[in-house]
Amino acid sequence: MSIRLARVLALAALVFAPLAHADFYLIVQAANPQPALTRKEAVDLYMGRTRAFPRGEVAKVYDLPRDSARRDDFYQSLTGMGPAQVNSYWARLMFSGRTMPPLSVADEAAMVQAVRQDPHALGWVSRPPDDRQVRIVLVVKDAD
Repeated sequence: MSIRLARVLALAALVFAPLAHADFYLIVQAANPQPALTRKEAVDLYMGRTRAFPRGEVAKVYDLPRDSARRDDFYQSLTGMGPAQVNSYWARLMFSGRTMPPLSVADEAAMVQAVRQDPHALGWVSRPPDDRQVRIVLVVKDAD
């Protein structure tokens, strides 16, 4: 019986391992002139330190809702900050009136749709997009 249980647990670990560790893909519309982003540039955009792409074009930054576990994983991988730190950071900035957080969309499919429709949009997904109307500008490796 313990061998069967061990096999089931091993199989479960294989099935769920890809969900626990994933890269993130920052995407823009295919027509966006920004060729790529550095990690620092992405952090600056997602943390409200800048509102423009490095080439000067205004950026409309999209994110998942605050209660999304994938969002928590994304910020941990991008910034090294946990959800409480990120939420506290944004609370301070919003209270001071300095800036607003990224625009929230319901899920990653809505993120791709928003980016596809706006040449100024920046979003992220947890799988490489298969939509030719968007392209990857940065891959953020999982923060193991």
